[in-house]
Amino acid sequence: MASRTAGMLLLAAALLLAAGSSSLTAVEAAAARLPPPAKGLSYEYYKKSCPQAESIVFGFLQNAIRKDIGLAAALLRLHFHDCFVQGCDGSILLDSTSEKSEKEAPPNVTLRPSAFKAIDDLRDLLEKECGRRVVSCADIVTLAARDSVHLAGGPWYDVPLGRHDGLTFASQAAVRDALPSPDSNVTVLLKALAKIKLDANDLVALSGAHTVGIAHCSSFEERLFPEQDPTMNKWFAGHLKLTCPVLNTINTTVNDIRTPDTFDNKYYVDLQNQQGLFTTDQGLYTDARTKPLVTKFAVDESAFFEQFKYSMIKMGQIEVLTGVQGQIRKHCSVPNTAAGNGDEMPWSVVETVAEAAESLVL
Repeated sequence: MASRTAGMLLLAAALLLAAGSSSLTAVEAAAARLPPPAKGLSYEYYKKSCPQAESIVFGFLQNAIRKDIGLAAALLRLHFHDCFVQGCDGSILLDSTSEKSEKEAPPNVTLRPSAFKAIDDLRDLLEKECGRRVVSCADIVTLAARDSVHLAGGPWYDVPLGRHDGLTFASQAAVRDALPSPDSNVTVLLKALAKIKLDANDLVALSGAHTVGIAHCSSFEERLFPEQDPTMNKWFAGHLKLTCPVLNTINTTVNDIRTPDTFDNKYYVDLQNQQGLFTTDQGLYTDARTKPLVTKFAVDESAFFEQFKYSMIKMGQIEVLTGVQGQIRKHCSVPNTAAGNGDEMPWSVVETVAEAAESLVL
């Protein structure tokens, strides 16, 4: 047992050193206009330990999204809701038997079950191909979001990897505080994003994710009843009332009326025509602080894509767990201790020794 453990420690140290030596440097990332990777992350993190990881995720989603285009928006939204609350740690995936989990908080109850299933299926595929507890659930969510954007017609971009999974989920109150409601104005949105080091450029670009997906009537019905929001196009309001004829209708409609299943810049064209679905959407065009960016993205899709890529990579590094923090879950819905994996050496121990070895070499 002792020799097996020692061997695993040496292997972990070797893999970490190899990954670190081949990773994109901060200078190279800046030259490519990519945010530098956070400490512990790398643009080539799995080059040695699981070189096929990204191709496995992409291949699976290529088939899955071809069958269900709505899955692309669902996986993208899952990434947002994970990162905005407690950081990008996969906590949105955790279930609970004793109290309401993060995924059961009101802003998250409409997350699609198919997105959670896709992450679980990818977890199984990656474990089969790369071994147990090599690729984290948090990294799977990040890769799935990136691939979903591209498969829906949007840009491709590299993402730094190496996140660990959180051990606990956020409280219901923390979820409500971290995720602004759909009726928030730009001031509220900017204050919320400033707490996680995102700015107005990030706000406008990341809001462009609403170019795909659907929304429930309850998310925007206050703009229709009892009186129509004056910032909403009258024809558009009439169109929405066909789907949401009265308050508390349990129907859904598309986020982007022009190209609902394609990731493009038509969302910003919607805003220019007063056809933004949420208050948070339309407010970007009525507020002087964000209107110029909306106008820019509406006429220049490449500008939108470039900023979206940058902002997504930036968002994907919010409060990430690396090094001795967190773990790599065997099952994405439960921490390893609860999953009965106590017979395995904790990943944090492996990395502690690996980091020590790295410091000696450097």
